[in-house]
Amino acid sequence: MYSQVEHPAGGYKKLFETVEELSSPVTAHVTGRIPTWLRGSLLRCGPGLFEVGTEPFYHLFDGQALLHKFDFKEGHVTYHRRFVRTDAYVRAMTEKRIVITEFGTYAYPDPCKNIFSRFFSYFKGVEVTDNALVNVYPVGEDYYACTETNFITRINPDTLETIKQVDLCKYVSVNGATAHPHVENDGTVYNIGNCFGKNFALAYNIIRIPPLQADKEDPMSKSEVVVQFPCSDRFKPSYVHSFGLTPNYIVFVETPVKINLLKFLSSWSLWGANYMDCFESNETMGVWLHVAEKKKGRLLNLKYRTSAFNLFHHINTYEDNGFLIVDLCTWKGFEFVYNYLYLANLRANWDEVKRQAEKAPQPEARRYVLPLSIDKADTGKNLVTLPYTTATATLRSDETIWLEPEVIFSGPRHAFEFPQINYKKYGGKPYTYTYGLGLNHFVPDRLCKLNVKTKETWVWQEPDSYPSEPIFVAHPDALEEDDGVVLSIVISPGTGPKPAYLLLLSAKDMSEVARAEVEVNIPVTFHGLFKRA
Repeated sequence: MYSQVEHPAGGYKKLFETVEELSSPVTAHVTGRIPTWLRGSLLRCGPGLFEVGTEPFYHLFDGQALLHKFDFKEGHVTYHRRFVRTDAYVRAMTEKRIVITEFGTYAYPDPCKNIFSRFFSYFKGVEVTDNALVNVYPVGEDYYACTETNFITRINPDTLETIKQVDLCKYVSVNGATAHPHVENDGTVYNIGNCFGKNFALAYNIIRIPPLQADKEDPMSKSEVVVQFPCSDRFKPSYVHSFGLTPNYIVFVETPVKINLLKFLSSWSLWGANYMDCFESNETMGVWLHVAEKKKGRLLNLKYRTSAFNLFHHINTYEDNGFLIVDLCTWKGFEFVYNYLYLANLRANWDEVKRQAEKAPQPEARRYVLPLSIDKADTGKNLVTLPYTTATATLRSDETIWLEPEVIFSGPRHAFEFPQINYKKYGGKPYTYTYGLGLNHFVPDRLCKLNVKTKETWVWQEPDSYPSEPIFVAHPDALEEDDGVVLSIVISPGTGPKPAYLLLLSAKDMSEVARAEVEVNIPVTFHGLFKRA
């Protein structure tokens, strides 16, 4: 499934080039046939502006948020994109410089101000970025673009216009929230963010936003905290990117990548510091997994432990006979993977890209199995009795449960990442298939389908072609889990006259159904969704 494809031409560098927004949608040139049942819009987010004037952004998560939309109607496809009018973007455009500090780029104070006002601007506290470049998700009838801070941005999914900035802190007790909420079929939204818990110790809150009610009031105003997970270190929360949800349980995986809050609070008064400077690794804690009952909001008093990894994306989580099956895209070790995602690294020549990736934590898709009830008499034994997995959970004398995973995909420096499933029908339930973006030494160069039961893989790949996260769209009358199509934005800068296209694959065998080509380059996108018409 992983191919030893080389990329010496460096076409992947086009993923990190600034583009202009479009004043109106453009028509895409379709080859193959777009299924007539496919009606709606693919919405995606990513960075589109990689410098302001002469000032560069340094990290993959710094470029200013660009919202993309492919519209499908009666076999025709149009493409549109607009920058999200965040404070970070609008002020940068107005002042022609980087005004708000981003993930890996410090915003210097205005050189035109005198020394006193510059001095005082240090002590105003931190201006948190609202650069919503990571994902788009629905709340009630509204759509929001988001990053991982407390600010999310309401957008119009039809015109891509920016409506307003929303501060989550006004509604619920979190310092920020992930860009990977779970949206249930009735519209309920669950998310996680860190917060100050009892006695000023840090904790993690699970927040719930109810679906739109008959009174048509904004569901945000009805947000509530469902349960609070404790933090392994009262002053240093772990970085959280996603979490697991089943009909009855919430799973939170606490990794050794920590945010040093004292550093975070003090670094804003230091010259040149940014978010990346506030991360550190706890080299001894390994990984702690926490489980709570979803309906009662009660923590299970079980201490699951395993060896160190970074985690960004949960594939899926489900319950089976007194066990929780937790499928994850992991990166082995405690060093922070984001250290390798500086733009200078990603834009380097192929040999250098490879050299850096060899030093980085190595990717592996894994299955962990968590027993939900334990008996002290079983100390020293493997508690996992499910016949279909080699994952183990061993009760130790200190009452911790040591987990060893089953590896569901592994290839040297080849990641199965940005996982997607048939979420509407199989999210939180037993499932068979997941779709992923194949990263070859951090370069996205193939799309994969993985059978998590048999580990069989299917791959789409073309030379000098760089796809994005695959989005699964089910056939409206689907009977099988993989009946539908997979959508991905591909850039192919070296091959033909058209630099980018939207690719449609059969979700069954990953064969090409159609492509819709556009005359413009499309930079990297992270996440998104398909909004049915």
